[in-house]
Amino acid sequence: MGLFSSPAKVYKPAAEVDLGPDSDEHYISPNVRAPRVAGLLVKLLAWVLEMPVVGWIVLSVLKRDNLVYKLVSDAEIPEPPLFTSIHTWQEIAEQNVRLTKPDLSPAERVQEAVVCLPAHLPEPAAALADPAPAGFRRWTVRDFHRAYSSGQTTPVMVARRFLAAVKECSGPDLNMALFISCDAGDVMRQAEDSTRRYQQGAPLSAMDGVLVAVKDELDCLPYPTTGGTRWLGAARRCEADAACVAQLRACGAVMAGKANMHELGAGTSDINPHHGSTRNPYCLARVSGGSSGGSAAAVCAGLCPVALGADGGGSVRMPAALCGVVGFKPTAGRLSNAGLLPLNWTVGMPGILAATVEDALIAYAAIVDQGKPGPLQPQLNLPLLTCTRSMPNIRLAKYAKWFDDSSEDIRSLCGKALQMLRAQYGWETVDVTVPEIEEMRLAHYVTMGSECTASLAKYLDNMSKSEVGWDVRIGLSAYRSFSSKDYLNAQRLRCRQMYFHDRIFETADAIVAPMTGVTAYPLQEDALGTGELDYINGAALVRYSIAGNFLGLPAITMPVGYDRGGLPVGLQFIGRPWSEATLLHLAYAMQEACAAREHRRKPKVHFDLLPREDYYP
Repeated sequence: MGLFSSPAKVYKPAAEVDLGPDSDEHYISPNVRAPRVAGLLVKLLAWVLEMPVVGWIVLSVLKRDNLVYKLVSDAEIPEPPLFTSIHTWQEIAEQNVRLTKPDLSPAERVQEAVVCLPAHLPEPAAALADPAPAGFRRWTVRDFHRAYSSGQTTPVMVARRFLAAVKECSGPDLNMALFISCDAGDVMRQAEDSTRRYQQGAPLSAMDGVLVAVKDELDCLPYPTTGGTRWLGAARRCEADAACVAQLRACGAVMAGKANMHELGAGTSDINPHHGSTRNPYCLARVSGGSSGGSAAAVCAGLCPVALGADGGGSVRMPAALCGVVGFKPTAGRLSNAGLLPLNWTVGMPGILAATVEDALIAYAAIVDQGKPGPLQPQLNLPLLTCTRSMPNIRLAKYAKWFDDSSEDIRSLCGKALQMLRAQYGWETVDVTVPEIEEMRLAHYVTMGSECTASLAKYLDNMSKSEVGWDVRIGLSAYRSFSSKDYLNAQRLRCRQMYFHDRIFETADAIVAPMTGVTAYPLQEDALGTGELDYINGAALVRYSIAGNFLGLPAITMPVGYDRGGLPVGLQFIGRPWSEATLLHLAYAMQEACAAREHRRKPKVHFDLLPREDYYP
């Protein structure tokens, strides 16, 4: 038993746990009491934790306070360990879908996705003159494609505006730190090639000429992949595009550069002492969320309608919610991990950030991995968003104690969103219990941390600690403290959670919850150079994101309103394995219901890359 630890939990067999709404299972809200630590205190704590004996004692106390010993390390768990969240093929009766052939190219899949979209775009000239007569409206992939096809503008013209916007964002007045690398010459070369294809009447797809930011956790030539560090780009050579990036290039998309991220993905704020702290376009004094904060903020600020991120613990969906955009993480195995930094093998994968649900669908169709044989995963279904309103009998599982463990504004807005779905679509919300939520969070943390240190060991053992940010040094000290017993017990808890969620999906199409427990919190000056440890806000941000990664389940978040301070709030749907089409239907319905209720609010920093007569005379 761990030092100073209270008696460990003894788990009853998973099959004996009551998942009904009246279950007596105890809900544990994250047991976080640590104060915020930043500046000199971060440095001091890092030094202490790296001391041979004193550091071990301090870590033991911290793990006791956060219930790691009681709920994971020393617990008695009857289930065997489950070491991967990859799901085998399952028969899923999804409604209103279009089955795609397995041998289509990325560009052909994009065309299949476009066919699934409602045809409610205004004509190009009208759209460019007044794209949002009823309120703020983001430019979408189809807006760019139609503007290029009509000759209203060209990819070259848009690329020039993009580069000017990046320069403005990076300047002293805004200091948004959206990108780690952006090669103007490379962006312009891609845009020139795309422009020629449009002039010849032969664009590769609807994504031809569309700008896409790439999180600096995915390989994308000609850039090094730094993972938000100063050293990894030199230690690990980038020799080819990641699979997702290569598929987007095959569709003609313009790779816009490497978006900023929390160093090594080891945080939720995107405060990066090496490359600057990504600021939220809705309020520059607040965080963007992490670790894909640069990608989320770039979409939010209008610099691109689509961006790639990587999601190991909500790292796509969490910043999407804080920045008021769509965040989509498919089932583990749906997208290839080739070219993604292997920071956490069994919980991390690429994900999509997008201006709208329609754009998320288009990008998903482009980058889905269809190279695996049939028994490993089902064929690709694309949702017919033209038919979303005709989907009856949708059941959404809600665990009230968990759902309500958020700020008052988030709880109210997400509750109203569910009421709208019931009123407009007749979809039913069913009460359930999702047991052992906090236990799952801690097991995921042990898993992610153990895999991160194992993955990076060959680099970290041969480099100076001074090259690593102070907050990440603290995180790595904690990660290194996990034992094989810790890891095995975490996988036993994974096995239990797989069982619980499979049971819930027998009676529900998706689990619904807020995306975060709080909205974007303030950036503090003392943290900008060192990073920070804000475990209270951090735990609130990841409260609803863990199942998507730990269990490999698909999940999507979309904005459903704004808190009293004008900051975005996101709602999340978590689906059964391979149910991406259903989740996109749900998110689209939510998007349409919110659009009918409330106008979108324009971020304080936003750039229009398509020309308007009153903006580009």
